[in-house]
Amino acid sequence: MFLYSHLKHFQLALSFYTRLPIPQNLDFQQLPQATVYLPLVGWLVGGVGALVFYLAALLWSPMTAVILALIAGVFMTGAFHEDGFADACDGFGGGWGKQRILEIMKDSRVGAYGAIGITLLLLLKISLLAAMPVTLVPLLLWAGHSASRLPPLLLMRRYDYARIDGGKGVVAVFKPSGKDLLFAAMCALSPMLLLPVGCWLAGVPMLVVNRLLGRYFYRHIGGYTGDCLGASQQVAEVVFYLGASALWTFI
Repeated sequence: MFLYSHLKHFQLALSFYTRLPIPQNLDFQQLPQATVYLPLVGWLVGGVGALVFYLAALLWSPMTAVILALIAGVFMTGAFHEDGFADACDGFGGGWGKQRILEIMKDSRVGAYGAIGITLLLLLKISLLAAMPVTLVPLLLWAGHSASRLPPLLLMRRYDYARIDGGKGVVAVFKPSGKDLLFAAMCALSPMLLLPVGCWLAGVPMLVVNRLLGRYFYRHIGGYTGDCLGASQQVAEVVFYLGASALWTFI
């Protein structure tokens, strides 16, 4: 029964955070608890991205292989987190005051701040990964996707949801327990063990930046929204790559 419950929650996480075909006979009332399995979703998304990069690098340049790997990740998730990042850029970039920021983030249209933000974010990912050794990139993709899905859970644990209006908020209201975070952290950080020891430290700036990002959200809207969580995942991922790239120069 214990394993069955874990499997069902993992399937719920896959159904919400990816576009993979998942059986529909699931209890979506338990969807909030399934957020703990976000890092395991990262295992799958990062693993597919790593495989796509490995195969593409046999035929094309590292930069082309990186772009194809990113496309695979976006295809699997339906740009779920990227959309949150773009909405957060629009909200905090163009809004003034809590209500206006929340209104802008709720708007499904992408504005100038969102378009510029997501473009620069993707370019930064491409430039960082393409410059790393080809043999290391698949491991970085797997570790980056897994580790970056822990920071949203840390925000959910520390802060309150800024609004209750359905949609993504139904999931975001859940506050993980210490036991939940320990399980998520073990899943999120374990792929990093395959990286060179020096690269393990890349997780430190990722967590520091996430803490600062959480404070920024709290100062402006009193907590977080689903879009803020998506933004925290994307920022954490690129900061992880930045850290690993910087540390690689000393290895």
